[in-house]
Amino acid sequence: MTTTPPRDKSAGDTRGPRGPRGPAREGSARRSGGPTAPRMVAIRVVERVQRAGAYADLALHHALVQSNMPPADRALATELVYGTLRWRGRIDYLLSRALERDLAKLEPFVVSALRVGAYQIAFSDRIPATAAVDEAVRCVRALGLERATGLVNAVLRRIAREGESFALPALADDPIAHLVHACSIPEWLAQRWLEAYGPEEAAQLATSMNEPAPVTVRVNRTRTSREALLPELKTRFPEAAPCRHAPDGIVLGRRGDVGQDPAFLAGLISPQDEASQLVVDWLDPRPGERILDLCAAPGTKTAAIAERLGGNGQILALDRHERRLGLVGRGLRRLGLGGVAVAERDATKPLTDLLAHGGPFDRILVDAPCSGLGALRRNPDARWRVRPEDLGELAKIQRQLLESAAGLLKPGGVLVYSTCTVTPEENEAVIRGFMATRASWRIAPREDAPAELQPLIGEDGFLRLLPHRNDTDGFFAARLVRSRPDPK
Repeated sequence: MTTTPPRDKSAGDTRGPRGPRGPAREGSARRSGGPTAPRMVAIRVVERVQRAGAYADLALHHALVQSNMPPADRALATELVYGTLRWRGRIDYLLSRALERDLAKLEPFVVSALRVGAYQIAFSDRIPATAAVDEAVRCVRALGLERATGLVNAVLRRIAREGESFALPALADDPIAHLVHACSIPEWLAQRWLEAYGPEEAAQLATSMNEPAPVTVRVNRTRTSREALLPELKTRFPEAAPCRHAPDGIVLGRRGDVGQDPAFLAGLISPQDEASQLVVDWLDPRPGERILDLCAAPGTKTAAIAERLGGNGQILALDRHERRLGLVGRGLRRLGLGGVAVAERDATKPLTDLLAHGGPFDRILVDAPCSGLGALRRNPDARWRVRPEDLGELAKIQRQLLESAAGLLKPGGVLVYSTCTVTPEENEAVIRGFMATRASWRIAPREDAPAELQPLIGEDGFLRLLPHRNDTDGFFAARLVRSRPDPK
């Protein structure tokens, strides 16, 4: 799903939102009756995400399907949802300055209406502040909360009128408060980033997580090449350019609907972040090999592996969710790829029965479920949904996946473990805990990697990518090699 990003402010910007703006396109579309549908959808989705911990993409998709809104309204609802969730930390700071009571004590729908309204005032270049205030009041009234209309009106008008004077905490004076209130990062995560990177780089990382992610695709090498396809893509995406490291990757720019592009429909490209593509580079699948993708859905990396094999080899794609496995098959058919079998399995449980159907695997990919804190540019709600205690629970699952995979790898084989998160508990700690019980395994050094990948791998053999350094999602990967048994 493509979102329209809000106007961004740098980490060093300590001002509040801008004041009211003059007429814009949005102003001419206002209704004289009830609230516009995009605002109602946005408030309901934001409320559900914050109250029930729903995933924003799923909740929004369901709401849009039910709404029957035209494309322009769907785009506005999408912007309001993702923008509000992305900037909730800064928005709540502004609301706290304009409110005379604790925001947490207000009714959930009132809080969501205030947040969506404040987002429009603070970050939208095309919605007049007067329209944002008026629509928020209409939405609250339509939700049966007439008693709160006065409060919503007064608070949002104050932000529109005085917001520029609400100075945000400066990084030099209070690093934690700056990350929380200016950069919109939860306090527990802000503290971790400060300890890991120091104030300046932590602010750079937090700022990058609020910027639009690049639209990146992988070229299907079984049907064309990057060099052959790039000129055509440039006619529709003028900013298109080769990825810096991924050999099949093309960055199309910061906006665009790849899902409707002719190259996508013809099976020539697939959306995939460059960091995700580099995980498959580190796996380095070769034609003729037998490969296991342990947590395959939705199938992006499965397809990338299949493209490397070019029909010469075998891939087994597992996932515990039968419905998500359907996405794997759909993607393979669009790309014209074969040689892949799919199976519904819970990979945290023993999988040794798989050895009876072809023997051990040459390579295994464990792209483990994780907190997703490296992909906040794409999923801003994760920062508010994930709790510190979740990391330990996820690490247990990740370790179970590695243990299940270990017995399926042939001597001399390669296993790549990857996540789209930046937390040590889910990355380095999982690998080191696993390796502590595996004397016959080793972590592959960076010299074993393809040349384009080596500069990105540390001396410890770990691939670490961060948006403010690499303009990719935050990713971690380790390549493990099972040594051949000593001769008897």
